[in-house]
Amino acid sequence: MNFQRGRQKEDPEINLVPMIDVLLVILIFLMITTTYSKFSELEINLPQAASDQPAERANMINIGITAAGSYMVNGAPVKSPSSETLSSALRTAAGERPEPVIVIHADAQATHQSVITVMEAARLAGYSHITFSTENRK
Repeated sequence: MNFQRGRQKEDPEINLVPMIDVLLVILIFLMITTTYSKFSELEINLPQAASDQPAERANMINIGITAAGSYMVNGAPVKSPSSETLSSALRTAAGERPEPVIVIHADAQATHQSVITVMEAARLAGYSHITFSTENRK
């Protein structure tokens, strides 16, 4: 029985605007919270330098670091590999020379901690001029 004559049924309508709003909010949330890892794409090209033999300096202190982790200051072995012992050895090697240049001759297989220990010893001794020696590849 149709009690409403002349009136036709309306088809149900789906409103898509609220659904689109919700999807946009989710998309914005995902874009903000996503972390991008660019470290895996990082390529480093180290600079190369060619130079003549450096001039000998009178105020250089040479520190050798072997692959086993032993240290030598100007050819003299250091007994204890602590920063304090290396610092006193650097002060002794410097003598009265002001601001000596610390040249680190580290083996290619030496640990990073060994080099950092020498740099810490130089800081404790009050020396800020540090350089590294390398070998030219031919």
